[in-house]
Amino acid sequence: MFVTDPIADFLTRIRNAQAAGHKVVEIPASKMKKSITKILYDQGYILKYKFEDDNKQGIIKIALKYDPVTKEPAIRSLKRISKPGLRKYSGVKDLPRVINGLGIAVVSTSKGVMTDKDARKQNLGGEVICTIY
Repeated sequence: MFVTDPIADFLTRIRNAQAAGHKVVEIPASKMKKSITKILYDQGYILKYKFEDDNKQGIIKIALKYDPVTKEPAIRSLKRISKPGLRKYSGVKDLPRVINGLGIAVVSTSKGVMTDKDARKQNLGGEVICTIY
């Protein structure tokens, strides 16, 4: 299947799996998706992840995180910002603050993919890929 925006597909698969109450979601892999998955794990939005090689492009298996009492998903919102039709770039001073610092924005910089907080620390701007809270 050919996808015109693989990052939006990645975010939508996670969103749909959480809405359906799935524990694990499988997503075709790419370097960008692996970087975003690592950020989601480091920030505590997912339980675990595993990169599997299937002699093609590979698969990312993500174990989704839910609240143990209310069964609410850990990720309340996943929103694509920079799209293939309209790229959004921000300087270090213009990087978005998601819910006044409670959420994160994933930014693709010249030093790799990182959160908006890390980009501010390193004084880097870049393409704002998505926001998560």
